[in-house]
Parts: sequence; structure tokens; C-alpha cells
Amino acid sequence: MATQPSAVHLRICVDAGHDASPDDLDQLTRQLRGELSELDLESVDLLKAGQAPPGAKSAEAIALGSLWIALLPTMIPKLIEFLQSWSLRGQDRTVKIKANVGDRAVEVEYAPTVTSDAQVKSLVETITNALAQPATESTVPGSPSRA
Repeated sequence: MATQPSAVHLRICVDAGHDASPDDLDQLTRQLRGELSELDLESVDLLKAGQAPPGAKSAEAIALGSLWIALLPTMIPKLIEFLQSWSLRGQDRTVKIKANVGDRAVEVEYAPTVTSDAQVKSLVETITNALAQPATESTVPGSPSRA
């Protein structure tokens, strides 16, 4: 009996350019989260940054511009393809993808105006290869705690 592959976790960090306000970045991140929720991913959450400051309306603060994604390794190419097209829809959008699996770590950045198709292919291979070996623990700093 073959074992099912387990989900890997990625941290996606969005940069909307130097002219974007924190509100613009928050809105863009939430819009991206909504679109990613339509893909066949395990989960897409706003990345938590701990307790909110006193007087804030939310009990937890979010890491501005960051999403926490769980997906099967086979979905990585589809995710990268989606992020590539999403980045092209807006000016000055870049996306960083960060992952730690056991003792392996990978961080790649995609900027549509400077990243070639060959570099995108290499980016997919880099992430897939780094995450290909099963590890006992899969974490990215700042990941949501699961109780």
C-alpha cells in the first residue's frame, strides 16, 4: 500500500511596491488569499504575527503581506504558475516563497519584470527538489500554531 504524500507548508510574502500603503498591501494580500482559496490547496491562511497591540479590534496580529499555505508537493508547479500570472496583473508586484522542511530551507523570489521563463522553471524545480525528501518536521518561522 502506497503512502499518501503529506502537505508541505510555504510562506508567501507579497510586495506591492514602494508606493503601496499598509492598507493597500493588506487588501492585496487578502485578495490573493481569496483567489488561492479557489485552487486545490490544503489551506490558505493569513500569517499570524502574535498578539495584537492593546486596543486592536482583532485578538491576533497578522504579518502584513504574508500568507501561510499548505499544499501537496504535486501542486507546487500549479501554485507557481498562478503566482506568476497574478504578479503580472499588477505593477511592481513581487512574491517571495519561503519554506523549511526539516533541516532544508528554500527561499525564492519572483518579480515578473525581471524573471525569465527559464528562471520560473528553475524556481519550480528548486522548490520541488528542496521539498521532495520527506522530513520529520515541516515548519516556517511564524507559522500558525495548530492546537
